[in-house]
Amino acid sequence: MINPDSQIEALDSEIIKSDQDNVLPEASDQFVNTLYVKELSERAMAYLAVGYSVHFAGPAGTGKTTLAFHIAARLSRPVILVHGDDEFGSSDLVGRDAGYKKSKLVDNFIHSVVRTEEEMRSLWVDNRLTTACRDGYTLIYDEFTRSRPEANNVLLSILEEKILNLPSLRRTGEGYMEVHPDFRAIFTSNPEEYAGVHKTQDALMDRLITINVNHYDRETEIQITMAKSGVPRKDAEIIVDIIRELRQVGVNNHRPTIRACIAISRVLQHLGATASETDKTFQWICRDVLNTDTVKVTRGGESLMKQKVDEIIKKVCRQNKSVRKTAPKLADL
Repeated sequence: MINPDSQIEALDSEIIKSDQDNVLPEASDQFVNTLYVKELSERAMAYLAVGYSVHFAGPAGTGKTTLAFHIAARLSRPVILVHGDDEFGSSDLVGRDAGYKKSKLVDNFIHSVVRTEEEMRSLWVDNRLTTACRDGYTLIYDEFTRSRPEANNVLLSILEEKILNLPSLRRTGEGYMEVHPDFRAIFTSNPEEYAGVHKTQDALMDRLITINVNHYDRETEIQITMAKSGVPRKDAEIIVDIIRELRQVGVNNHRPTIRACIAISRVLQHLGATASETDKTFQWICRDVLNTDTVKVTRGGESLMKQKVDEIIKKVCRQNKSVRKTAPKLADL
């Protein structure tokens, strides 16, 4: 019988250390690097190595941002993190005039003569995108579609011509800056969202290589659940199977996500309960955590959440129990 754990090549994660506006991802032991995750990583690394920017697109809870940090750690460069925001303008990415500096010189060397000179200069402050382009850092632009398209126009020349257009107010007075050859950009977005999301201009999307990130395979979700909570494998299998079963129910089929698996597992581990249909603690944890995810499952205007969760708990627990009973017999064959 094949041991599912043999599919796991390594466990490594990213610890984020702050250095002013930069973050420095370092490896740790909580990022589950299964064959599925490794394939996504290798594809992204291939595009970034050639100089292209990568865009991870997928529904919430599929680990897009975590994957972006994992890739950035492999690039071994400091990371500039930017979160998409509807209030963003180009100046929030590039930089802005942050005020003025006034200097006054009074020359009274000759007692009967007083000479006065005054000078006022604007103070320019580089923002994160300019810093990344100048120093060759990795830019992670999380949920970039939450920013208005006109705010992201500055990225067009950066990603294609490798030139950043700058106002002449900048200290050097130059109207442009060549992008550092080590600069790389990783974008994430959720195309299924509609609240607070803007349609991205075609010119920007044409400069990105989009990798669609969906829900992980069953083995990867089991390994993530175990790594993030410490529950034994038999409990993790039941929890993951319940979540995967519920994804097929209701209006939003992409829910619930791996976050629900982790939440249920952490509380279960903390309380010392087990994933069993007879464990009352396990039942109310599932009902509470999954309440918002399955609330749209209704009949006659009333939510069927509790009934549906209870049905799936019984179904999955009995199926897993049956599989564990027959597994030794299959192994003997």
